[in-house]
Amino acid sequence: MPTWNPDQYLKFADERSRPCRDLAAHVEVWRPLRIIDLGCGPGNSAEVIVQRWPDAAITGLDSSPHMIEKARALRPESEWRAGDIAEWAATKGERFDIVFSNAALQWVDGHGRLLPQIFDHVESGGALAVQLPGNYDGSANRLMRELSASETWRRSFPNGVKGWHAHDLDFYYNALEPHAARLDLWAIEYWHRMPNTGAIVEFYKGTGLRPYLELLPNDGERARFLSEYEAKLALAFPAQPNGVVLFSFRRIFIVAYRE
Repeated sequence: MPTWNPDQYLKFADERSRPCRDLAAHVEVWRPLRIIDLGCGPGNSAEVIVQRWPDAAITGLDSSPHMIEKARALRPESEWRAGDIAEWAATKGERFDIVFSNAALQWVDGHGRLLPQIFDHVESGGALAVQLPGNYDGSANRLMRELSASETWRRSFPNGVKGWHAHDLDFYYNALEPHAARLDLWAIEYWHRMPNTGAIVEFYKGTGLRPYLELLPNDGERARFLSEYEAKLALAFPAQPNGVVLFSFRRIFIVAYRE
């Protein structure tokens, strides 16, 4: 049964860290003392945070014990917690100068309620900084859904697949504008150079494909599903004259400041 695998996730550490670096660079909180990284994964986003704010104490929270174990090995001096983001957000009292989340909140439901709850954990003068994938309708994600709903595969997914959740920027504007002293929102479309479409499959095996692979009964079925998925990707992402495949990935950014 596939689980959150830090080694699989870090195969594309640079592609995953670039949006994180862009998010951190945009946050205008100059000397934070305490930062929490929600959905910290294997600690790659914490490394970005340390470079941006070297004097801050960092706490990482992630639902995967495997990810927390990897992060703790990378930075034993930081505090690492295994826990649920929504449960933490619903608690009261704990505040941080920066609440940071890189490509994690899409796995949590109810953003209209969740984002204001998380913002309640921001100290006065601090910020909530969030990056989310904004490519739900992009070819790579659409093809996963189409394949799982095909005549060949629909019996393997009788109740559908619980995927990730993200909205357009106007949704997040309306969710946070009543609470924030200032709100910055923007989107970037990244174009990743991949050696082939198999690399796109490997990229998503660490994230978006996991809900599909978890529902398949054995490695043989998983391999067959991935093979058919890659065949569809090859049509959607043709190789360039030099053999490289250009993989576009839209991401959205939210920075909300507290008075």
